[in-house]
Amino acid sequence: MDKGEHAFTNQLIHTSSPYLLQHAHNPVNWYPWGEEALEKAKKEDKLLIISIGYAACHWCHVMEHESFEDTSVARLMNDNFVSIKIDREERPDIDQIYMDAAMLINQRGGWPLNAIALPDGRPIFAGTYYPTGEWKRVLNFFKDVRDKQPEEVEKNAESISRGISRMNFAELAPRPSSYTTSQTTSLYNSLISQIDTKRGGLNNRMKFPMPIVWQYLLEHHYYSGDQEALSAVTTTLKEMLDGGIYDQLGGGFARYSTDPNWKVPHFEKMMYDNGQLVSLYAKAYQMTKNPSFKTAVKEITEWVAREMTHKNGGFYSSLDADSDGEEGKFYVWEENEIDSLLGDKSELFKSYYNISGRGNWEGKNILLKKEDLKEVAAKLKIDLPEAQSSIAASKEILLAARDSRIRPGLDDKILTSWNALMLRGYVDAYQALGEQTYLEAALKNASFILEKAKRKDGGLNRNFKDEVSTINGFADDYSLTIEAFIALYQATFDEKWLFEAEALMEYALTHFYDKETGTFFYTSDEDPSLIARSREIQDNVIPSSNSSFGRGLFALGTYLYKGDYLEKAEQILAQALPQMKGAGPYFANYGLLLNRFVHTPYEVAMVGDQAASFARSWNEEYHAGVFLLGGKEEGKLELLQHKLVPGATFIYVCQDKVCKLPVEEVDKAMDLIK
Repeated sequence: MDKGEHAFTNQLIHTSSPYLLQHAHNPVNWYPWGEEALEKAKKEDKLLIISIGYAACHWCHVMEHESFEDTSVARLMNDNFVSIKIDREERPDIDQIYMDAAMLINQRGGWPLNAIALPDGRPIFAGTYYPTGEWKRVLNFFKDVRDKQPEEVEKNAESISRGISRMNFAELAPRPSSYTTSQTTSLYNSLISQIDTKRGGLNNRMKFPMPIVWQYLLEHHYYSGDQEALSAVTTTLKEMLDGGIYDQLGGGFARYSTDPNWKVPHFEKMMYDNGQLVSLYAKAYQMTKNPSFKTAVKEITEWVAREMTHKNGGFYSSLDADSDGEEGKFYVWEENEIDSLLGDKSELFKSYYNISGRGNWEGKNILLKKEDLKEVAAKLKIDLPEAQSSIAASKEILLAARDSRIRPGLDDKILTSWNALMLRGYVDAYQALGEQTYLEAALKNASFILEKAKRKDGGLNRNFKDEVSTINGFADDYSLTIEAFIALYQATFDEKWLFEAEALMEYALTHFYDKETGTFFYTSDEDPSLIARSREIQDNVIPSSNSSFGRGLFALGTYLYKGDYLEKAEQILAQALPQMKGAGPYFANYGLLLNRFVHTPYEVAMVGDQAASFARSWNEEYHAGVFLLGGKEEGKLELLQHKLVPGATFIYVCQDKVCKLPVEEVDKAMDLIK
């Protein structure tokens, strides 16, 4: 970027993060997180301003334009503070500390996250978005109180820091003597009581997809036959797919809806959501054969391939909520635009997608559905096949027209953990639909992770952009990649992926594992110390690294006959069990781990020339608690030894390493697990 074109240039100009670069020409003298900024604060004895956000964040942009581009605000910040700007997606470890502070101080958090801290990084205040006048008052207050009451400030910093340290497991929890369906029922009851049975999703004012919640409910239905669980899933998936949160033209989901009806999205699209949602819709299709779920998988992956994939196979991070300075402008329509572009197709399209002259949001129209096409076509006296053809043609016309608009900003950094989620999504899509292109995309991305993210010492880096990778990986980079590689083994029977997963697990156990609690820290023991070394415990929009590690340890322990892995998985579950009863949605991934202990899993080995085709047939249906393994040869896994019969392909259904008599038909093997 040419510095000469701008009145101001700060230290962020030397970074690669798209979010940090957005602020590189603010009059605020921003620094990236690092020794230079921290040493400057200590040397000059100035408070730190730690401002955290991400490239697709609408309110981050608002606060930048209102305050950080204002020279009077910048002067106040520059004269009295050392200001640090952080991309939360690159440094979730730092974000978590100051988010914990915000929760302790204000009982709420979000982004932008703005903290004020002592020169050593201990927070004395943390909040979110502030209009310019209020932000100035905050700055002046803490500048004055530090000058006049330094002892009180020190006491406050110490209290907040202690609180942050206590927000993690403190000691090893005892393991229960047994695991029972009463434990799964308790978790289920906690979860189902919080669900909007009419419109789907959790019963909140705003709705987030929370894919792991619905994956848990799918599995609960599989084991229990509970129709309420399945209805909660199918209602949610249909309502999301019909709503404004889904991009009806281009595919892909926005991060959340600002209302309880999935109508008005917060328009940014995140890779982590869409990777998980591909997995969810693929699994729901396996169970229900609902064609709209198959369409969702197809459209999301088409969007990822078209707009979000680097030539090296890596997946970009996000699309901004804003374009041309307005939130959602890229996605919304006026009625006259539709009429002009579609002509005689317009009436059907407008009826189907709820478009009117008045608009359904701020005078414009968000595309969303309230009736099935069959019902709309009947009202307009149009045959259904003709209506389907007309809608498909109209979507192509409008998508092409939309592509000529100013596009939302692309955050083209590539994050290892988010790539692992999309890699897993492609694997699950392949398993459910059998499309070879999905498997090819998964393999290309896995190769990218090995070539660009994995280091010579066996560890992972978190970020990649412009051939630069500078940040040591965090716990989720390992746990989610391990799970993705295990899934890739199940799809290919290539043992390389299991052993790559095992190598990453061994690295994580060496550098992240805490023997005192049986859980994983979020940061490596090789990372510079922060004021606290945190752990991810609760699941959220992304499953926590600890629940993910638990599932990875269980799977690898099962495949590789590693009893110590199984014991570590059980300890992670034991740590979470006391909290699961009352906080169901935030322990859903632990619920999937709990199921592995309550319902003894099956190992289904397919050995012989037809192993791959047998696996394809097997995956046409939904199965939980099944570890597929096999191949044309016996390979290195112990359970496969002595199971190859020349000229035949046998399927061995086993539990706890004890196998039933082999069969030669997939249907007969399925009967053995029912």
